[in-house]
Formats: sequence, structure tokens, C-alpha cells
Amino acid sequence: MIVDLTMTLQEGIMTFPVHWHPVVEITQLGRFHVEGRETRKIVLGTHTGTHVDAPRHFVRGGTTIEHTDLDLYYGPARLLDFTDLPEKTEITKGMLIERIGTNFPQRLVFRYDWDRKLDSLAYYSDHPFLSEEACEWIVANGICLVGFDAPMPDNPLNGRGAKKDSPNHTILLGAGVAILEYLVNLSQIPVADFVLSALPLKIAEGDGAPVRAVAIIEAGKTLT
Repeated sequence: MIVDLTMTLQEGIMTFPVHWHPVVEITQLGRFHVEGRETRKIVLGTHTGTHVDAPRHFVRGGTTIEHTDLDLYYGPARLLDFTDLPEKTEITKGMLIERIGTNFPQRLVFRYDWDRKLDSLAYYSDHPFLSEEACEWIVANGICLVGFDAPMPDNPLNGRGAKKDSPNHTILLGAGVAILEYLVNLSQIPVADFVLSALPLKIAEGDGAPVRAVAIIEAGKTLT
């Protein structure tokens, strides 16, 4: 069983409302009635739709996406259900340890069911977020990827111009932890543990890249 966790790339898709994140443009160039075939030009940003961040996104001189290890993006993952949290809740180290359990894999996926807020500015302003201590724990425990059905792991108040600009991005990416954002359909994953595949486009000097993220569920497994 495969569950698609990827937003559809189309004009009008939700993008972060700043000038350094372009809106999607899709233009048909090849037409059957003229060229005898269909082709399209696509304009999008490196952080459009479901995507991963490379260290270069927040680390000056950091690794770019085409040089990151593909093993980061494929393998066992654990789904952490935080759908009971109120808006703007900080997930502490203690809360994380309590929910994660034991013998956890190297990839953690945080479910808030936040994709239900898509097409609302609340998607960017009100989501739960990780504490800096929780991010440091993630790094210390060898987690290689964290994924979210939200736009970022940081407190929405800690954006550009804040006293602390995106400290969680800096902690995680600085340690080589991949950040997978804008996931959808996490509610359709029927198990806690599954195989995640989220391979990024190979973009030269890429600070991130869109992915086709899927959850691969072993036959016969049920929610645990």
C-alpha cells in the first residue's frame, strides 16, 4: 500500500507570502493541434509545495541538495500524532520523548493534520512547533530527517526580522538533519511505523527541492 503525501503542483498552490518564494506558473507550450504534442514550462521555487530543505537554506556554505545523501530521504519512519495539540503549541523535549516511544527509526514525521488549514494564512501563523531543546535532542539522538504537515518546525514568530530568526532550522540543518515540509494526507497512514520515500529533485546549488513523498505500508500491517 502506498499513501501519497505530496501536494499537487499547480497554479494557485499555497506558497509562503514573501518575494523570495515565487508563485507557481504553468504554461502550455506544445499543443496537439499545432506541434502535435504537449509540453509545459513550469516556474516554481526550491521550497514550493512538498519539499525538503538542504543545509544551504539556512547555513552559509552548507551542503546543497544535489550533494546530500539520498539515504536521508528513504527508509523507516515513525509517525508521531500531535493532532490533539491546540494551535501555536510548543512541542517540548519531554513531550517528544513521551510520544516517540522506544526503538525509534532515524526519521520522524509529525502529524498535526495541518494540511486542513491550507489556503488560509493561519497555515503559516498558528501551527504547532518544536522547542529548540527538542531539536537539539533530535540531533543528539541521530535522527536524520524530520517531516511535518506544516510549513516549518519553527515558532511562526521566529521569522525574518525576529530576535531569533528560525533557530530550529539552523539547529537541524546545521547538523545535517533533512527537513521535509508541506506534507499532506498523514491521516491516511494506518500505522505508526512505515517506509518513507521523499527523494528530492537534483538541483545544482539547490538550497532545497520539491519531492514526491509517499508512505509505503507493509501488507497486512494495522495501526499500532
